[in-house]
Amino acid sequence: MSENKPRSRKPLAPRLIAATGTHRGDRQYQQDQVCVIPHHRGSGALLALVADGMGGKSGGRKAADQVVLTAQQLFERYSPSEESGEGLLRQICSESHLMIKLTALSAEEEPHSTLACFLITADLACHWLHTGDSRVYLFRQGEMIRRTYDQSYVQRLIDQGQLTEAEAQSHPQSNLLTACLGTVQEPEPVVTDLGKLMPGDVVMCCSDGLWHYFNERELATVTTTLPPRESVELLINKARQRAQGAGDNLSIAVVKVES
Repeated sequence: MSENKPRSRKPLAPRLIAATGTHRGDRQYQQDQVCVIPHHRGSGALLALVADGMGGKSGGRKAADQVVLTAQQLFERYSPSEESGEGLLRQICSESHLMIKLTALSAEEEPHSTLACFLITADLACHWLHTGDSRVYLFRQGEMIRRTYDQSYVQRLIDQGQLTEAEAQSHPQSNLLTACLGTVQEPEPVVTDLGKLMPGDVVMCCSDGLWHYFNERELATVTTTLPPRESVELLINKARQRAQGAGDNLSIAVVKVES
């Protein structure tokens, strides 16, 4: 008589579920770009970014397009086993900045762009980089763990204790940036090593056209309780409602770690 012996099973590796969304808002032109790019060699690495373009009728979109194109090209050549995640993100930032400045030489517009991006590798190590006022967030168990802080005039006032977060939302110079891509000055991006992500974690990047309409608890609750596609759709729809006909371009990328 044969005996059925229990088989030991290897735990399944966590997988990444992603979704993106964008909307022109109430602007005449769409100058945002957003993308999530899985590594083409199947290494398990994933790159996500938001670029909020500025400058003229088409200048902002040209700048945002250059950021995405540069990121795609560099990520295609990226080798996770040989290169650091921080190095890749810094290279995307510096080369995008250069390409935008070169684009400006042949155009009447003055193209600029923000950049908010993050890289997740196969072992769930995560780095992010940002310049400007597009943001990256990390949510865990319904709470915001970390986020980027804007390179903007109002953020500087907040840091100096002259303004509260609530007051900054309605400040007349809330859209004045202290750093971004394509300016005369070299960008000073902030790069953060977040360590290893955990099952259930959510990393999100978005432009100010989206985060402006939510507090951190709302964003955390939506992204950690809903699948990425549903959370993206809900946040865009709610941002459009709250904008009341005066909304900016908005874009968002959400990546969730599932078991």
